[in-house]
Amino acid sequence: MQKFISKEKLQELIEELKYLKEVRRAQVAEKISNAKDLGDLSENAEYSEAKEDQALLEKKIAELEDTIERATIVQKSANKNIVSIGSTIKIKYNGQTKKYSIVGSEEANPSQGKISNESPLGNALMGHRMGDSIEVKTPKGLVKYTILKIS
Repeated sequence: MQKFISKEKLQELIEELKYLKEVRRAQVAEKISNAKDLGDLSENAEYSEAKEDQALLEKKIAELEDTIERATIVQKSANKNIVSIGSTIKIKYNGQTKKYSIVGSEEANPSQGKISNESPLGNALMGHRMGDSIEVKTPKGLVKYTILKIS
C-alpha cells in the first residue's frame, strides 16, 4: 500500500531511521550487555527490559523502512479546481470556517490543520470542487461541509 508523504516528511523519516540504526541500536546493545553482567538471565529484570526495548526498536525500524520504501512523494497540488492530496482547503460547517491541508496518513495532525486523505472528512472531500457541499457522518451525526476555497 502506498504511503503519501511530503518531501520534508520523507527526509524526517530517513533521519529518524538513521538515528535509530546508528545511535539507539548501540544504546540498546550496551544496555543488554550491562544487564548480562548482572548474572542469572532467567531472573534478571534488567535483561528482560533491555530485550523488550530491543524488540520495540527493531519493530520501529522495520516500520520506518517499510514506510520509506512505499513512500509516494506528494507535491503541493497544482490543480486548484479539485480537492486532492496536497490541496489546502477552506471549508464552512456549522457556522464555522476552517482551513485544512489534505495529507497522507503519515503526516496527519488535525490540531495543526493537517487531515489524512483516509480520514472520513478527507476522504469525503477528495475529488470535489469549490462550492460543493458534502455530508460526513460523525459521532455527532451528519455534518454538512461546503468547500469555500481550494489552493
